[in-house]
Amino acid sequence: MSSSTAVPGQSPIAETAPKSLCALEPHVPADRLVAEMVPPPRFDSVRFETYEPDPDQPSQHEAVEVLSSFAAGLGGAHATGTGKRRWFGKKTATVPTEPRGVYLDGGYGVGKTHLLASLWHATPAAPSLKAFGTFVELTNLVGALGFQQTVRTLGGHRLLCIDEFELDDPGDTVLVSSLLSRLVEAGVALAATSNTLPGKLGEGRFAAADFLREIQGLSAHFRPLRIDGEDYRHRGLPEAPPPYSPDQVTQAAYATPGASLDDFPALLGHLARVHPSRYGALTEGVTAVCLTDVEPVPDQSTALRLVVLADRLYDREVPVLASGVPFDRLFSDEMLNGGYRKKYFRAISRLTALARDAKGLVAQ
Repeated sequence: MSSSTAVPGQSPIAETAPKSLCALEPHVPADRLVAEMVPPPRFDSVRFETYEPDPDQPSQHEAVEVLSSFAAGLGGAHATGTGKRRWFGKKTATVPTEPRGVYLDGGYGVGKTHLLASLWHATPAAPSLKAFGTFVELTNLVGALGFQQTVRTLGGHRLLCIDEFELDDPGDTVLVSSLLSRLVEAGVALAATSNTLPGKLGEGRFAAADFLREIQGLSAHFRPLRIDGEDYRHRGLPEAPPPYSPDQVTQAAYATPGASLDDFPALLGHLARVHPSRYGALTEGVTAVCLTDVEPVPDQSTALRLVVLADRLYDREVPVLASGVPFDRLFSDEMLNGGYRKKYFRAISRLTALARDAKGLVAQ
Protein backbone atom coordinates (compact mmCIF):
# COMPACT_ATOMS: atom_id res chain seq x y z
CA MET A 1 0.00 0.00 0.00
CA SER A 2 1.31 3.44 -0.82
CA SER A 3 -0.09 6.85 -0.08
CA SER A 4 1.41 10.28 0.15
CA THR A 5 -1.75 12.10 1.15
CA ALA A 6 -1.45 13.79 4.52
CA VAL A 7 -4.47 13.90 6.77
CA PRO A 8 -5.01 17.34 8.35
CA GLY A 9 -3.73 17.38 11.93
CA GLN A 10 -2.07 13.96 11.58
CA SER A 11 1.37 12.67 10.69
CA PRO A 12 2.06 11.76 7.06
CA ILE A 13 1.04 8.23 6.18
CA ALA A 14 3.98 5.82 5.90
CA GLU A 15 5.00 4.59 2.44
CA THR A 16 4.38 0.94 3.32
CA ALA A 17 1.76 -0.87 5.35
CA PRO A 18 2.71 -1.91 8.90
CA LYS A 19 3.96 -5.43 9.42
CA SER A 20 1.87 -8.07 11.14
CA LEU A 21 3.31 -10.11 14.00
CA CYS A 22 0.88 -12.86 13.01
CA ALA A 23 2.73 -13.23 9.71
CA LEU A 24 6.09 -13.87 11.40
CA GLU A 25 7.41 -17.26 12.53
CA PRO A 26 11.03 -16.67 13.56
CA HIS A 27 13.55 -19.45 14.11
CA VAL A 28 16.40 -18.95 16.57
CA PRO A 29 19.53 -21.16 16.22
CA ALA A 30 21.15 -22.50 19.39
CA ASP A 31 24.35 -20.47 19.03
CA ARG A 32 22.29 -17.28 18.94
CA LEU A 33 20.59 -18.28 22.19
CA VAL A 34 24.02 -18.30 23.89
CA ALA A 35 25.25 -15.09 22.29
CA GLU A 36 22.09 -13.26 23.31
CA MET A 37 22.43 -14.10 27.01
CA VAL A 38 23.14 -10.48 27.92
CA PRO A 39 20.94 -7.84 29.61
CA PRO A 40 18.08 -6.84 27.28
CA PRO A 41 18.23 -3.50 25.42
CA ARG A 42 16.18 -1.68 28.08
CA PHE A 43 18.98 -2.44 30.54
CA ASP A 44 22.00 -1.76 28.31
CA SER A 45 22.91 1.43 30.12
CA VAL A 46 21.72 0.74 33.66
CA ARG A 47 24.29 0.82 36.43
CA PHE A 48 24.21 0.88 40.20
CA GLU A 49 24.71 4.64 39.92
CA THR A 50 21.52 5.02 37.86
CA TYR A 51 19.35 3.06 40.29
CA GLU A 52 17.24 5.51 42.29
CA PRO A 53 16.50 4.02 45.72
CA ASP A 54 13.27 5.06 47.36
CA PRO A 55 14.28 7.29 50.32
CA ASP A 56 11.66 5.50 52.43
CA GLN A 57 13.07 2.03 51.71
CA PRO A 58 16.47 1.40 53.38
CA SER A 59 16.60 -2.10 51.89
CA GLN A 60 17.05 -0.58 48.43
CA HIS A 61 20.13 1.34 49.54
CA GLU A 62 21.48 -1.81 51.17
CA ALA A 63 20.92 -3.84 47.99
CA VAL A 64 23.09 -1.47 45.96
CA GLU A 65 25.90 -1.67 48.52
CA VAL A 66 25.79 -5.45 48.85
CA LEU A 67 25.64 -6.09 45.12
CA SER A 68 28.43 -3.60 44.38
CA SER A 69 30.66 -5.44 46.84
CA PHE A 70 29.59 -8.79 45.40
CA ALA A 71 30.53 -7.68 41.88
CA ALA A 72 33.93 -6.40 43.01
CA GLY A 73 34.61 -9.77 44.62
CA LEU A 74 34.15 -11.57 41.30
CA GLY A 75 37.34 -10.16 39.79
CA GLY A 76 40.46 -12.25 39.24
CA ALA A 77 40.77 -15.80 38.04
CA HIS A 78 37.88 -18.20 37.58
CA ALA A 79 36.96 -20.10 40.71
CA THR A 80 38.39 -23.35 39.37
CA GLY A 81 41.28 -21.72 37.56
CA THR A 82 44.87 -21.22 38.62
CA GLY A 83 44.34 -18.04 40.65
CA LYS A 84 43.69 -17.67 44.35
CA ARG A 85 39.92 -18.10 44.02
CA ARG A 86 39.95 -21.86 43.51
CA TRP A 87 37.12 -22.19 46.00
CA PHE A 88 35.45 -25.21 44.40
CA GLY A 89 38.50 -26.83 42.81
CA LYS A 90 39.61 -30.32 43.82
CA LYS A 91 43.21 -29.29 44.41
CA THR A 92 42.52 -26.93 47.30
CA ALA A 93 40.70 -27.19 50.60
CA THR A 94 39.88 -23.47 50.60
CA VAL A 95 36.18 -22.67 50.84
CA PRO A 96 34.44 -19.36 50.19
CA THR A 97 33.89 -17.20 53.25
CA GLU A 98 30.87 -15.56 51.59
CA PRO A 99 28.04 -17.09 49.52
CA ARG A 100 28.81 -17.31 45.82
CA GLY A 101 25.26 -16.37 44.98
CA VAL A 102 22.68 -13.70 45.75
CA TYR A 103 18.92 -13.90 45.48
CA LEU A 104 16.92 -10.68 45.11
CA ASP A 105 13.62 -11.05 46.93
CA GLY A 106 10.95 -8.42 46.35
CA GLY A 107 7.70 -7.52 44.64
CA TYR A 108 7.35 -6.47 41.01
CA GLY A 109 8.51 -3.01 40.05
CA VAL A 110 11.07 -2.48 42.84
CA GLY A 111 13.96 -2.59 40.38
CA LYS A 112 15.20 -6.18 40.77
CA THR A 113 16.03 -6.53 37.08
CA HIS A 114 17.78 -3.12 37.08
CA LEU A 115 19.96 -4.30 39.97
CA LEU A 116 20.59 -7.71 38.40
CA ALA A 117 21.66 -6.09 35.12
CA SER A 118 23.83 -3.61 37.04
CA LEU A 119 25.56 -6.54 38.72
CA TRP A 120 26.25 -8.05 35.29
CA HIS A 121 27.70 -4.76 34.02
CA ALA A 122 29.76 -4.18 37.18
CA THR A 123 31.34 -7.63 37.31
CA PRO A 124 34.97 -7.23 36.11
CA ALA A 125 34.94 -9.85 33.35
CA ALA A 126 34.58 -9.92 29.59
CA PRO A 127 30.98 -10.17 28.33
CA SER A 128 31.75 -13.66 27.02
CA LEU A 129 32.40 -14.75 30.63
CA LYS A 130 29.07 -13.44 31.94
CA ALA A 131 25.56 -14.65 31.11
CA PHE A 132 22.21 -12.99 31.75
CA GLY A 133 18.83 -14.45 30.94
CA THR A 134 15.38 -15.23 32.19
CA PHE A 135 14.52 -18.63 33.62
CA VAL A 136 12.61 -19.41 30.43
CA GLU A 137 15.62 -18.51 28.28
CA LEU A 138 17.84 -20.77 30.39
CA THR A 139 15.51 -23.75 30.06
CA ASN A 140 15.29 -23.09 26.32
CA LEU A 141 19.09 -23.17 26.17
CA VAL A 142 19.14 -26.57 27.88
CA GLY A 143 16.54 -27.79 25.40
CA ALA A 144 18.58 -26.55 22.45
CA LEU A 145 22.05 -27.66 23.58
CA GLY A 146 21.31 -30.55 25.90
CA PHE A 147 22.17 -30.65 29.60
CA GLN A 148 25.83 -31.63 29.38
CA GLN A 149 26.65 -29.16 26.60
CA THR A 150 24.96 -26.39 28.56
CA VAL A 151 27.13 -27.23 31.57
CA ARG A 152 30.24 -27.08 29.38
CA THR A 153 29.11 -23.85 27.72
CA LEU A 154 28.32 -21.96 30.92
CA GLY A 155 30.83 -23.71 33.19
CA GLY A 156 33.64 -21.39 32.13
CA HIS A 157 31.65 -18.27 33.01
CA ARG A 158 32.35 -16.11 36.01
CA LEU A 159 28.71 -15.08 36.57
CA LEU A 160 25.27 -16.31 35.63
CA CYS A 161 22.29 -14.00 36.26
CA ILE A 162 18.80 -15.54 36.15
CA ASP A 163 15.85 -13.16 36.08
CA GLU A 164 12.38 -14.31 37.14
CA PHE A 165 13.23 -17.80 38.38
CA GLU A 166 10.03 -19.72 37.69
CA LEU A 167 9.16 -21.35 41.02
CA ASP A 168 5.71 -22.19 39.65
CA ASP A 169 7.14 -24.81 37.26
CA PRO A 170 8.33 -27.76 39.43
CA GLY A 171 9.77 -29.80 36.56
CA ASP A 172 11.86 -26.99 35.11
CA THR A 173 12.86 -25.88 38.61
CA VAL A 174 14.40 -29.30 39.31
CA LEU A 175 16.15 -29.23 35.92
CA VAL A 176 17.66 -25.80 36.50
CA SER A 177 18.52 -26.68 40.10
CA SER A 178 20.59 -29.59 38.80
CA LEU A 179 22.23 -27.32 36.24
CA LEU A 180 23.09 -24.70 38.84
CA SER A 181 24.58 -27.36 41.11
CA ARG A 182 26.97 -28.34 38.34
CA LEU A 183 27.83 -24.72 37.60
CA VAL A 184 28.53 -23.96 41.26
CA GLU A 185 30.89 -26.95 41.31
CA ALA A 186 32.63 -25.36 38.32
CA GLY A 187 33.02 -22.09 40.23
CA VAL A 188 30.35 -20.00 38.54
CA ALA A 189 28.86 -17.25 40.73
CA LEU A 190 25.08 -16.99 40.64
CA ALA A 191 22.52 -14.23 41.00
CA ALA A 192 18.77 -14.60 40.67
CA THR A 193 15.37 -13.02 41.11
CA SER A 194 12.17 -15.02 41.24
CA ASN A 195 8.43 -14.98 41.43
CA THR A 196 6.41 -16.65 44.16
CA LEU A 197 5.03 -20.16 44.21
CA PRO A 198 1.40 -20.76 43.19
CA GLY A 199 -0.93 -19.98 46.07
CA LYS A 200 1.56 -17.72 47.84
CA LEU A 201 -0.28 -14.44 47.75
CA GLY A 202 2.21 -12.37 49.74
CA GLU A 203 4.12 -9.95 47.54
CA GLY A 204 7.35 -11.89 47.94
CA ARG A 205 7.40 -12.37 51.72
CA PHE A 206 7.63 -16.12 51.20
CA ALA A 207 9.67 -16.02 48.02
CA ALA A 208 13.12 -16.29 49.61
CA ALA A 209 12.28 -19.42 51.59
CA ASP A 210 10.51 -20.97 48.60
CA PHE A 211 13.40 -20.18 46.28
CA LEU A 212 16.04 -21.67 48.57
CA ARG A 213 13.96 -24.78 49.19
CA GLU A 214 13.22 -25.33 45.51
CA ILE A 215 16.88 -25.14 44.48
CA GLN A 216 17.57 -27.73 47.17
CA GLY A 217 21.30 -28.24 47.81
CA LEU A 218 22.26 -24.76 46.60
CA SER A 219 20.80 -22.92 49.58
CA ALA A 220 24.15 -22.44 51.30
CA HIS A 221 25.52 -20.67 48.23
CA PHE A 222 22.85 -17.95 48.16
CA ARG A 223 22.42 -14.87 50.28
CA PRO A 224 18.79 -13.71 50.21
CA LEU A 225 18.57 -9.96 49.74
CA ARG A 226 15.16 -8.46 50.50
CA ILE A 227 14.16 -5.36 48.48
CA ASP A 228 11.06 -3.59 49.73
CA GLY A 229 9.14 -0.87 47.93
CA GLU A 230 6.27 -0.02 45.64
CA ASP A 231 6.23 -0.46 41.88
CA TYR A 232 8.52 2.32 40.64
CA ARG A 233 6.56 2.54 37.37
CA HIS A 234 3.68 4.08 39.33
CA ARG A 235 5.63 6.46 41.58
CA GLY A 236 4.25 9.89 40.80
CA LEU A 237 3.17 8.88 37.30
CA PRO A 238 -0.23 9.56 35.75
CA GLU A 239 -2.69 6.75 35.15
CA ALA A 240 -2.28 4.79 31.94
CA PRO A 241 -3.98 6.45 28.98
CA PRO A 242 -7.38 4.98 28.09
CA PRO A 243 -7.58 2.80 24.98
CA TYR A 244 -7.87 4.59 21.64
CA SER A 245 -10.37 3.93 18.86
CA PRO A 246 -9.56 1.29 16.24
CA ASP A 247 -9.23 4.05 13.62
CA GLN A 248 -6.71 5.95 15.75
CA VAL A 249 -4.64 2.81 16.30
CA THR A 250 -4.71 1.90 12.61
CA GLN A 251 -3.77 5.42 11.49
CA ALA A 252 -0.92 5.52 14.00
CA ALA A 253 0.37 2.16 12.75
CA TYR A 254 0.44 3.39 9.15
CA ALA A 255 2.08 6.65 10.19
CA THR A 256 4.84 4.99 12.24
CA PRO A 257 7.70 3.38 10.26
CA GLY A 258 8.48 -0.06 11.62
CA ALA A 259 5.21 -0.44 13.53
CA SER A 260 3.16 -3.62 13.58
CA LEU A 261 -0.62 -3.82 13.41
CA ASP A 262 -2.60 -6.84 14.57
CA ASP A 263 -6.04 -7.80 15.78
CA PHE A 264 -5.53 -8.80 19.43
CA PRO A 265 -7.49 -12.10 19.36
CA ALA A 266 -5.61 -13.14 16.21
CA LEU A 267 -2.28 -12.33 17.86
CA LEU A 268 -3.18 -14.44 20.88
CA GLY A 269 -3.89 -17.34 18.53
CA HIS A 270 -0.54 -16.83 16.80
CA LEU A 271 1.35 -16.85 20.08
CA ALA A 272 0.06 -20.38 20.66
CA ARG A 273 1.88 -21.47 17.49
CA VAL A 274 5.23 -19.78 18.29
CA HIS A 275 7.43 -21.05 21.11
CA PRO A 276 7.89 -18.41 23.83
CA SER A 277 11.67 -18.61 23.34
CA ARG A 278 11.07 -16.90 19.97
CA TYR A 279 8.95 -14.01 21.20
CA GLY A 280 12.00 -11.77 21.37
CA ALA A 281 12.84 -12.54 17.76
CA LEU A 282 9.18 -12.04 16.87
CA THR A 283 9.42 -8.39 17.94
CA GLU A 284 12.86 -7.76 16.45
CA GLY A 285 12.94 -4.52 14.48
CA VAL A 286 9.43 -3.52 15.56
CA THR A 287 9.27 0.13 16.64
CA ALA A 288 5.73 0.02 18.04
CA VAL A 289 3.06 -2.63 18.54
CA CYS A 290 -0.44 -1.52 17.56
CA LEU A 291 -3.36 -3.72 18.63
CA THR A 292 -7.05 -3.47 17.81
CA ASP A 293 -9.92 -4.99 19.76
CA VAL A 294 -8.02 -5.86 22.95
CA GLU A 295 -10.23 -8.07 25.11
CA PRO A 296 -9.82 -10.14 28.29
CA VAL A 297 -7.71 -13.23 27.69
CA PRO A 298 -9.85 -16.38 27.58
CA ASP A 299 -7.76 -18.85 29.58
CA GLN A 300 -4.65 -19.24 31.69
CA SER A 301 -2.41 -20.77 29.01
CA THR A 302 -3.11 -17.81 26.75
CA ALA A 303 -2.56 -15.42 29.65
CA LEU A 304 0.86 -16.89 30.46
CA ARG A 305 1.96 -16.55 26.83
CA LEU A 306 0.86 -12.92 26.87
CA VAL A 307 2.97 -12.38 30.00
CA VAL A 308 6.07 -13.56 28.13
CA LEU A 309 5.31 -11.27 25.19
CA ALA A 310 4.80 -8.33 27.56
CA ASP A 311 8.19 -9.05 29.13
CA ARG A 312 9.95 -9.12 25.76
CA LEU A 313 8.26 -5.88 24.64
CA TYR A 314 9.16 -4.19 27.90
CA ASP A 315 12.78 -5.37 27.69
CA ARG A 316 13.02 -3.85 24.22
CA GLU A 317 11.14 -0.65 25.12
CA VAL A 318 8.56 -1.17 22.36
CA PRO A 319 5.54 1.11 22.93
CA VAL A 320 2.11 -0.51 22.74
CA LEU A 321 -0.92 1.33 21.34
CA ALA A 322 -4.28 -0.38 21.68
CA SER A 323 -8.03 -0.15 21.27
CA GLY A 324 -10.51 -2.21 23.25
CA VAL A 325 -10.45 -2.81 27.00
CA PRO A 326 -7.82 -1.19 29.25
CA PHE A 327 -4.82 -3.32 30.13
CA ASP A 328 -5.91 -3.61 33.76
CA ARG A 329 -8.90 -5.63 32.54
CA LEU A 330 -6.89 -8.22 30.58
CA PHE A 331 -6.99 -10.84 33.32
CA SER A 332 -10.04 -12.11 35.19
CA ASP A 333 -10.46 -11.75 38.95
CA GLU A 334 -9.91 -15.49 39.24
CA MET A 335 -6.54 -15.15 37.50
CA LEU A 336 -5.51 -12.14 39.58
CA ASN A 337 -6.29 -14.05 42.76
CA GLY A 338 -4.68 -17.31 41.66
CA GLY A 339 -1.27 -18.87 41.69
CA TYR A 340 0.13 -16.78 38.83
CA ARG A 341 -1.11 -13.53 40.36
CA LYS A 342 2.34 -11.94 40.49
CA LYS A 343 3.02 -12.60 36.81
CA TYR A 344 -0.24 -11.02 35.74
CA PHE A 345 0.28 -7.90 37.82
CA ARG A 346 3.79 -7.59 36.38
CA ALA A 347 2.37 -7.82 32.86
CA ILE A 348 -0.27 -5.17 33.63
CA SER A 349 2.40 -2.91 35.11
CA ARG A 350 4.70 -3.28 32.13
CA LEU A 351 2.00 -2.93 29.47
CA THR A 352 0.75 0.18 31.27
CA ALA A 353 4.24 1.68 31.09
CA LEU A 354 4.45 0.86 27.37
CA ALA A 355 1.01 2.36 26.79
CA ARG A 356 2.26 5.62 28.28
CA ASP A 357 5.23 5.47 25.92
CA ALA A 358 2.83 5.12 22.97
CA LYS A 359 0.89 8.34 23.63
CA GLY A 360 3.08 10.31 21.23
CA LEU A 361 2.14 8.04 18.32
CA VAL A 362 -1.42 9.40 18.17
CA ALA A 363 -1.99 12.74 16.51
CA GLN A 364 -3.56 15.23 18.88
